[in-house]
Amino acid sequence: MPLKTEYKLPQGHELRIEVKEDKELLVTAKQGQAEVFGTELSLGEQLTLRGQKLAVFTWHGVVLELTADAECLEDVTDVVYEADETPMVEYLNASNVVEQRRRAAREAGGQGPRTIVVGPTDVGKSSLCKLLLNYAVRYGFAPTAVDLDIGQGGIAAPGSIAATPVEAPVDVEEGLPVEVPLVYFYSHVSPADNPELYKFLVERLAALLDRRAEANAEVRAAGMVINTMGWVDGLGYELLLHSIAALRADVVLVVGQDRLYSQLSSELRARKDVSLVRLPKSGGVVMRPPPLRKLARAARVKEYFYGAHGELSPHSRTLGFSELRVYRVGGGPRAPTSALPIGAEPVADPLRVAPVTSPGELLHSLLAVSHAPAPEFLLSVNVAGFIYVSDVDVTRNTVTFLSPSPGPLPGKFLLAGSVKLFME
Repeated sequence: MPLKTEYKLPQGHELRIEVKEDKELLVTAKQGQAEVFGTELSLGEQLTLRGQKLAVFTWHGVVLELTADAECLEDVTDVVYEADETPMVEYLNASNVVEQRRRAAREAGGQGPRTIVVGPTDVGKSSLCKLLLNYAVRYGFAPTAVDLDIGQGGIAAPGSIAATPVEAPVDVEEGLPVEVPLVYFYSHVSPADNPELYKFLVERLAALLDRRAEANAEVRAAGMVINTMGWVDGLGYELLLHSIAALRADVVLVVGQDRLYSQLSSELRARKDVSLVRLPKSGGVVMRPPPLRKLARAARVKEYFYGAHGELSPHSRTLGFSELRVYRVGGGPRAPTSALPIGAEPVADPLRVAPVTSPGELLHSLLAVSHAPAPEFLLSVNVAGFIYVSDVDVTRNTVTFLSPSPGPLPGKFLLAGSVKLFME
């Protein structure tokens, strides 16, 4: 007999749930109204959670039923608890301000709000972005989700920056829609590896999104919701300012850090067109140490090939290395100016595209399949998808890789980087 546990939440409360990585929990709304990051949970709808950490919130009260194939709830969850202190009112107020801008833009045929969510690691930026997107959809808009967090990959694989239109509520189990994403492969999980490339790709993505907005009044009015990485000091702060400028963000939501809010207040004071809002982080946010973040990246890649519930069947292929045209970006680390002769400039080009000459370095690598017609266009053209190198035979000079679908790859050229992981 499955274990069933019932929770009655009064208005303004949320149930915070952390499901173990290899376990499954079913959540059903039996009475009342509830939502997860702005996605409504319909009465009788059964939500399947696997290794997820989330909060089920109610504005008016709800009865939730938790079902697990276990003797006790602790067998499948790390923690389940009810909270009455949440930032949902502040988040809703921020959403309403953005919504007013969308409506004004629709009436005037102008540019809708470009909302960027910033803050340090593990303050709930991704969750807030989902909430803002879902509320926009519920109000009748289809905003563009933009993901600049290369470390985790909310839209595409880790190491990518990407954008996608959101026309329906974000599925709690599946995540952001990935049917027609615009993806550029930065090929690393830290912007410190090649900051010039990171800036270049953000600018490239911004230019294409501008073009799309200019061509469609509804897309223009709906605006964007932009998620960012959690590195907000030093170079990370510099890249954050660059992203705000490149994407012409005019609503900046600062989550969970007064210091960053103060810095941005000073930095953006001269820009009268920018609204800066400070928001609290949720008490339910879970801190993830580096090893756990690394595991999450591997799980994200595995999900790309096998699906959220293992419903997909990737295809394994083996080709001679000479049949593959693999490139990587960057001419190696630049020597610091202080180490060079006076007047000399660093010679390594961070945007140089060079062929990979040894198959051995590709083992366990994630490679992007580019739409580029020639190597010189690899930086400026988006990617079609990804393959994963599962084995390399240096004796036979062959490469075995996983592909989401059978048949020839959709592009001739592949991009490699430092994104390596072991996928069971």
